[in-house]
Amino acid sequence: MLRYSQFFGVAAALVLIISGFLPWTWHPDIQKYFNGFFSENNAYGKPGKVFIVLCALAIVFFLIPRLWAKRFNLFFGAIILAYAIKTFIIYSGCYAGTCPVIQYGLWMMLISAVGLMLGVVLPDIKINKEEDA
Repeated sequence: MLRYSQFFGVAAALVLIISGFLPWTWHPDIQKYFNGFFSENNAYGKPGKVFIVLCALAIVFFLIPRLWAKRFNLFFGAIILAYAIKTFIIYSGCYAGTCPVIQYGLWMMLISAVGLMLGVVLPDIKINKEEDA
């Protein structure tokens, strides 16, 4: 697992970006699908844009084989996971007596954020004592 953790993290970040374009919830009262870039009257914002920026930064730090990059990536991974949990709760919550139907894109977003965090927590890096000092 450690050997492929960087590849796994980059793949999870790309899946997270793609999931923003897929349907997240179906709202039966207004007969519309919401995703990472659309919600009625922009009620939930556009979390897909935030995920694109944060995942792009995470991919860059995954590809840099330095200890400082892995530490920055830990920060971005934690922010991505926290934002994904917040977004999941907001999109799946009931409002005015109506509960949305959760679609596969929302689950994909949450699972890929967890996968990205696993890739961040288990980096494959060799530490030199001279470089770290």
